[in-house]
Amino acid sequence: MRKLVLLFFTCLTTVTFTHAQTQPVIPLYSGAVPNSKPSQTTEAVTKRPDGSPRISQVVQPTLTVYKAAKPNGTAVIVCPGGGYAMLAMDHEGHDVARRFNVMGITAFVLKYRLPLSASQTDKSITPLLDAQQAIRLVRQKASEYAINPARIGLMGFSAGGHLASTAGTHFARPVGDTKDQTSVRPDFLMLIYPVISLSDSLMHKGSRDNLIGDKPTAEQTRLYSNELQVTAQTPPTFLVHAQDDNVVKVQNALVFYAACLHHKVPVEMHLYPQGGHGFGMNNKTTKDNWTDRLQNWLDAGGWLK
Repeated sequence: MRKLVLLFFTCLTTVTFTHAQTQPVIPLYSGAVPNSKPSQTTEAVTKRPDGSPRISQVVQPTLTVYKAAKPNGTAVIVCPGGGYAMLAMDHEGHDVARRFNVMGITAFVLKYRLPLSASQTDKSITPLLDAQQAIRLVRQKASEYAINPARIGLMGFSAGGHLASTAGTHFARPVGDTKDQTSVRPDFLMLIYPVISLSDSLMHKGSRDNLIGDKPTAEQTRLYSNELQVTAQTPPTFLVHAQDDNVVKVQNALVFYAACLHHKVPVEMHLYPQGGHGFGMNNKTTKDNWTDRLQNWLDAGGWLK
């Protein structure tokens, strides 16, 4: 009996791994990748002790497609975190996409380029360039994936949360020189233990240094401190953070929440006393599952109908 149980779990692991590897992957750009310059940079993949990959030095950005079995018309683009130095692709990407599929949402995991002067002409705009192109591309392919083009959300974890909040507050003037007029405004935002502010008091130093350098101007710091960029047009937002996060201060979520309140942007926030940073979907310090709270929020917003 014990051998049968072990065989079952071995097969289950194999099926899960195979499923993760067979998802369609589409390039973000059909031709030359904008804001690039010739370099010897190549993508690097490292494995953590648990086997999960960490990707850095991305040169060719992509979207991995997780189409829901019974699509409800809503899509979410997921931006993994990693301090703008690497991407935690599994627990802040592919695993999350599968959870959205259970809700009937088609998900796209964004492998975006990280700021890198060696291969980019302006590293400060590169992640946003890719995030905006991802929204543009999903909107353009809406009919192909049974998506309502007015129901495309953006989720980000940690520095991916900074990227998502930047896309949610900087859409009026898209970066780059594309002539494509497709809207790059997300219809809703989900920011999980996000980097929000690049101010001296609230910043995650690694994220700020990687994006705008270790000696940014006051103008750059303000531009990418997204609590200062919220307007009445900022999309409805869902926030999650832990009070004891010693990597990205919980005040990042608080200041974005306050800015949304000030501008009358619909916003919901869930704070946990413990959990630290980087817990993905599973905060082991509580029996509460924030993805259930997220599902309730999406349902109340009409995105699951």
